[in-house]
Amino acid sequence: MKRRQFIKTTSAALLLKPISLFAQSFDLVVRGGRIIDPSLNLDMTGDVGVVGDRIAAVEPNLAGNANEEIDARGKIVMPGILDIHAHYAQDSDGPHICLSDGVTGWVDAGSAGADNVDEIIAVARSAPQPARILLNIGRQGVIPEGDTADISLANIEVAKSAIARNLDYIVGVKARMTAGVTANDIMVIRRAQEVATYFNLPLMIHMGQSESQMADLVAELKPGDIVTHMYAPPPNAIIDEDGKIFPEILDARRRGIYFDVANGRIDHLRWDTFDDIMATGFWPDTISTDGFSTSRSAPGVRDFPNIMSKFLNFGMPLNAVVASSTLNPSRVFPFLRDKGTLNVGAQADIAILELREGGFDFVDNYENVRRGTQRLFPFETVLAGRKAPRV
Repeated sequence: MKRRQFIKTTSAALLLKPISLFAQSFDLVVRGGRIIDPSLNLDMTGDVGVVGDRIAAVEPNLAGNANEEIDARGKIVMPGILDIHAHYAQDSDGPHICLSDGVTGWVDAGSAGADNVDEIIAVARSAPQPARILLNIGRQGVIPEGDTADISLANIEVAKSAIARNLDYIVGVKARMTAGVTANDIMVIRRAQEVATYFNLPLMIHMGQSESQMADLVAELKPGDIVTHMYAPPPNAIIDEDGKIFPEILDARRRGIYFDVANGRIDHLRWDTFDDIMATGFWPDTISTDGFSTSRSAPGVRDFPNIMSKFLNFGMPLNAVVASSTLNPSRVFPFLRDKGTLNVGAQADIAILELREGGFDFVDNYENVRRGTQRLFPFETVLAGRKAPRV
């Protein structure tokens, strides 16, 4: 090739592919981790590059300079975790504690009702990560006497007024369907649904130990609604006496109703019911904690990665567990729609977890202990391109 022709060809290449010929500079690079992103069908060892608050590159080996690096070799690198059933807004520490555990977006699931919603919203507004709330149809929120044990507390107009004042932070309605908590669960769910439908919002129902059968409760739900505490044991679980999923539950999923874990502390998960449901292949749409700022001291909860580990040990592959913690919850509430992904251009919310092998105890809500061989632990969290402090 003549010198003049070589120069002409090289100049054209420079114009067409400038990025490939010059090393890119990054503000942050997460290096050498196992990158798992179900939104991209991605499972590989590689690097994630961040510029500003955005994902700039995801490649096997990123060249270029970085102002800061995180050594993620031997770790899981995934989109930030989204917890759609939590109670982190109970105090100002909750949002920071869960962020340290990898949670980069969350929903408070009905801590407050119309009478006390302002204080919960204030915590959500001040949270470092995106946070919203579900309004409890019981106007005083979660109370020892029962949220709607007095049916007058399920006041439709008062709930509508509270939502109308706070449409930027209230993203749904919550109703607890448990005997003793509600006086008439069918009446309560209908009132809650009337409020939710008026604003085109989803309704989340807390199941387990209800007076009515689950078939009757899910009949009141619309597409986009959520059934939480899906592993609650009988009476009125989502399985019959033979361990089969009720046909009405299968139909509800086909209609677009989500089924959520919400591990919690009492009455929500028992290992035998868990096993029966998992054996049917009816896996959760979303994994969530039902966690508080004090959950690290609760053996059955600990942190979000601990709940993920239960499913990893007892029924689901890692990629499916990650999907139920990131991609799937991003589809439930509009404010999370651009989350749950490491796609280039997305906000740089990243959870880095350590997967340890060994012997680990996992506790249900009835103090039954099961031994597992794998446990996920929080390692680092990146929120909007910045490494979050450990708490």
